[in-house]
Amino acid sequence: MRYFYSPIFLVVLAVVVCFIIRLMLFKTGLIYTTKKLYGTAQDWFHVYQFLKVPELNDSMQRNQLYRKVSLYLHSLPSIEESDFTNLVTGKTQNDIVLCLDPNQTIQDHFLGAKLFWFNQKTEPNRTGSLVLKIRKADKRRILRPYLRHINAVADEIENHGGRDLRLFINDAAAAADSVGGTRWRSVPFNHPSTFETIAMEEDLKNKIKSDLESFLRGKQYYRRLGRVWKRSFLLYGPSGTGKSSFVAAMANFLSYDVYDVDLSKVRCDSDLKFLLLETTEKSIVVVEDLDRFLAEQSESKAVTASGIQNFMDGIISSCCGEERVMVFTMNSKECVDPNLLRPGRVDVHIHFPMCDFSAFKTLASSYLGVKEHKLFPRVEEIFRNGASLSPAEIGELMIANRNSPSRAIKSVIGALQTDGDGRGCAEMIGRQIEDDDVDETHSGVLCGAEGFSTVKDFRKLYGFFRLRNARRSRSSISFEHDR
Repeated sequence: MRYFYSPIFLVVLAVVVCFIIRLMLFKTGLIYTTKKLYGTAQDWFHVYQFLKVPELNDSMQRNQLYRKVSLYLHSLPSIEESDFTNLVTGKTQNDIVLCLDPNQTIQDHFLGAKLFWFNQKTEPNRTGSLVLKIRKADKRRILRPYLRHINAVADEIENHGGRDLRLFINDAAAAADSVGGTRWRSVPFNHPSTFETIAMEEDLKNKIKSDLESFLRGKQYYRRLGRVWKRSFLLYGPSGTGKSSFVAAMANFLSYDVYDVDLSKVRCDSDLKFLLLETTEKSIVVVEDLDRFLAEQSESKAVTASGIQNFMDGIISSCCGEERVMVFTMNSKECVDPNLLRPGRVDVHIHFPMCDFSAFKTLASSYLGVKEHKLFPRVEEIFRNGASLSPAEIGELMIANRNSPSRAIKSVIGALQTDGDGRGCAEMIGRQIEDDDVDETHSGVLCGAEGFSTVKDFRKLYGFFRLRNARRSRSSISFEHDR
């Protein structure tokens, strides 16, 4: 008896008992095995039906129900408890979400019924299906309410920013063999641009946001008018003025996917129609540099101007264009057939000019965190005298000098006077900067990461850029003449 109550025996006994309890509770232990056998026995006495939700429908369009079911399943608590669960990044690198694995089966409960979902992948065309396993005895009673429940939960997730946006690009290789797959390839859309970060007049920005909000709420209004629920925008202006960033801001504002159409990879007008057929609702369809494509168009071009017009407002666009925004970008619309841009094809025209002082202040606030600065009056005076740069050029200067707002603003001043067509105000600015202390340790105008110690050096650089601009202007005039 003394042996049985010894401390060593009690410790060993406790360890053995803990090991047996852990073994019973572990998934490969007795409880897990019993549950699996019980579930198998239940299956013997029930007749199940399998309902498939394919990623693509018969016409090779993306199945909206597949997207909603996927959102719903990824929100279920049971996905965390299943055997095969993938961890993937969401909208940001720090956003980790659970993803259904092809070998994974998860349970759901609805109105007292038990349902099973699993992911079925088909390798040849890289598409898949979500399969619902449901008892035949429960199907008639719960299937319709269950699908309405899935739709409501998915819409709630999307409305609260839970949807991961994607960027789709048309693939020439996929278009050549699109019988079993899709013409689009996609990547996560993580562009950080918002309406708060783009440089645009505040009134215009608010009008655009109001227009988009009205569009989001306009389904019944468009139906009552007998019109397709879509909106089309033309963004035109020089390169670097923020058209692409504006499209990204629209996508983030609407929570819409982006379909970027590369016309050079489209084989013919019919293929362009099929591309539109395979886009989904809640998406922005973008065609960039449309004026350049039309100007370079020749007999060798596969897509015609007529095909583009039908893409914009033809019967295909009317039949499958619900809840879509179409965006076309151009450098200039002067040489484009006005019939291409008539109302109905393009609803809203937005001009993106070169940067002015108001846009400069927005950029300074976004890039440098500066709302007011002692050098702002100088910058305003330069803009008033006709100097200009694109927002992209000014933004790059600010990024390069982001550790010193003063140096960044001075670099913008220098660039405006050398590369901004200052119309003769370089002498005035040079004298101003020569008289003032332009930095704690340097004098002169800083451009990029380097400074000019004297106004003489600055004027030499100004002469170089003026010569470069003259050459650029001659080549631009030549291009217009050739067109």
